[in-house]
Amino acid sequence: MPLNYSKWDALELSDDSDIEGHPNVDHKSLVRMKQRQIHEERAARKFKISQSEAEVACNKVILPRLQTIHASLLTPPPPHTSGLVYYNQQCEQLRLNPSPDKPPTTSPNQPTYDQMILSLLLQIAEKVKDVQGEEEKTRKLADELTFHMGELTKHTKELEVEAEKEKNEQKKKITSDDVTDGFDTHYQPPAPEPTPLVPQKPKKAKATTTEIEVLNPGSVGKGKEKEEDSEVLEEEDVDVVPEMTPHLTEFSHLPMFAYEKSFHFIQRYRDVVVPGASDALLVAGFRAQRAGKSKYAKQCIHQSLLLQYGDKLGVDGLGMFFKKMISGDARARSVFEQDVEKTYGHLVQRVKAAEEEDTEEGGRETIQLVPQDANQTISFNVPDGPPPENLVLEGPGTEEWDVEEVRKMLQYRWDVYSSFPVAFQEALKTDKLEEVNKVLGDMEVPEAEQIVEDLQEAGIMSFAEGGVIDQTGK
Repeated sequence: MPLNYSKWDALELSDDSDIEGHPNVDHKSLVRMKQRQIHEERAARKFKISQSEAEVACNKVILPRLQTIHASLLTPPPPHTSGLVYYNQQCEQLRLNPSPDKPPTTSPNQPTYDQMILSLLLQIAEKVKDVQGEEEKTRKLADELTFHMGELTKHTKELEVEAEKEKNEQKKKITSDDVTDGFDTHYQPPAPEPTPLVPQKPKKAKATTTEIEVLNPGSVGKGKEKEEDSEVLEEEDVDVVPEMTPHLTEFSHLPMFAYEKSFHFIQRYRDVVVPGASDALLVAGFRAQRAGKSKYAKQCIHQSLLLQYGDKLGVDGLGMFFKKMISGDARARSVFEQDVEKTYGHLVQRVKAAEEEDTEEGGRETIQLVPQDANQTISFNVPDGPPPENLVLEGPGTEEWDVEEVRKMLQYRWDVYSSFPVAFQEALKTDKLEEVNKVLGDMEVPEAEQIVEDLQEAGIMSFAEGGVIDQTGK
C-alpha cells in the first residue's frame, strides 16, 4: 500500500533547501528573505480580509437606511407634504442631531454612519439643484438615490467575493494562527470529606476463648469463672459534647426562615453538614437560652432542624428539602415552622428545669476574671460605636492592612458589645476589673461563660501575658 503524504501539502516551509538564488548571495540570506516575504504576504492578506469585512459590515448598515429614505421620498410620510420637504428635513436632522454610532474601527477620524449618509445626500442635492419644478427635482433625487444604492450593492458583493477569495487562499497553507488546542484536561483532586464533630465509636474487639475439659469439674475452683468475650477490657462509651466550629457558628447566626441564604451557605461550606453538627447547634441553643439570649437560641434550633430534616430525607435530602422551602410549599413550610416552635418550647422547659435543679442543690457558682500574677493587668477595649463609612487607617504598619477586613472586625466587635446586658456594658466602660467581676458574679454561670468567650473572640478583653483564671465557685 503506497504511503499518502498529501496531508503535508498545506505545510509551508519557509527555510526549505529548494530555495535557489545567485551563487554570490548567501543561502541563509535568501532563506531569511523568503521568510520575510511569506510573513509580509500573510499580514497583507489578513489586513485586506479585515478591511473588506469591515467595509461590507458598514455598507450593510447604510444601505437599509438609504432604502428607507428612497421609499419615503416617493411616498412621503405625514406630516410631510412632499418628498422634497422630507428630503430637506432628513438632511437638516442629520446635520443638527447626528447619532454617534460609527463603524468599529481604530481610526481616530472615522466618520459616523450619519455623517456618511449626510455627505451622500448633500452630493445628490448639489447635483440636482438646477432642476426646475418640485416634482421633477423629487424624481431626480429618487433616481440618484437608486443609482447610488445600486453601486453600493454592487461594490458590497465585489468585496464579499474578494474577501472569500483571500480566505480560500489563506486556508491553502497551515500557519501558526491555525494551531489551536483541540482539548485540554487537568486533574483536580476531589475535596476531602469534612471531619465529623463527633468521633465515631470504635468497634468492639472480639476475643476467642479456649475451654479445657477436665475429668472432675467439681474440683475446679468455684471462684474461677468461665472466660467470655466480655473478659476483654473495653473502655466505656463516653458521650462527647460536639463543639461549634467557626463556620457552624456563622451558620447559626443566619436569620430564621431565610432558606436561600442557608442553602447557599451549606453549598459553600461542606463542613457544616457533618455528623454531630445538628447536636452542636442544639447545645449552643441550650447555652444561649440559659444565658438569656432567646433570639439566638431559637436561631440555633432552627438551623439544627434544617440539618436534621435534610439528613432524614435520604441521599439528596438537603436539596429536596430546600427546593420545597424555596419554592414556597405552604404545607412543608407549615410543618417545619410548627416543629421549630415546638422544639424551642421544649428547650425552654429544659432550661427552666435545669435552673430549678441548680437552685435546689444550693451553693451558687460564679465566674470571676483573675490575672495569673500580680504584674499582669486586664484591660477592656470598649468600642465607641460602629465603624465609620469612610474608614481611614493611619500609623506605621497599616499600609498592608485590608480596610474591608478591618471594617468587618470593628463591626463584629461592636455587634458583640451591643449584645451584652446594659449593666455589663456600663461596667466595661469603667475599665475596672472589680466592676466587671461584680456584674459577672450576678450572672448565671452559662451566661457569664458565654460573655467571657465573646470578650476574647471580639478582642474587647486584653491582657499582657498568660491567660485568665476561671475561679468558678470561689
